[in-house]
Amino acid sequence: MTDTPKVAAARIEVERTRAALLETAHELQQRLQPRTLAGEAWEKAKSKGADLAEDAVDAVKKRPVAVGGVVAALTMFLAREPIKDAAVSLYDAMTSSKEPRPKAPALKSKPTPRPAGSTTRRRARSAARPARKTEKA
Repeated sequence: MTDTPKVAAARIEVERTRAALLETAHELQQRLQPRTLAGEAWEKAKSKGADLAEDAVDAVKKRPVAVGGVVAALTMFLAREPIKDAAVSLYDAMTSSKEPRPKAPALKSKPTPRPAGSTTRRRARSAARPARKTEKA
């Protein structure tokens, strides 16, 4: 059987298309390998980090005082406990140990005096009476 020129041309075109499809599949396999994906992600992250660093440097150059204030505030926030401890130590060192220190205020307020009345007597009577026992049968 001999093929007509149209059939032969179609077979050649099918082979060409099949080869292109296989080449595309092989290229996709290479692109989707974990090593390739990780390498591309790493390169993108590095370039993005470099861009962010450049932007940060430009911002600092434009407003050095504002950036210094923000950095100082952040540092003070993060170091608030050591700063507080240092201030207390400095205060303790500056005050004389011979000076009497004021007492700390009491946590509970003193009760207000109640007028002598029936409530005091009832309490006294109820304390003197023995408790009644009620038994259920």
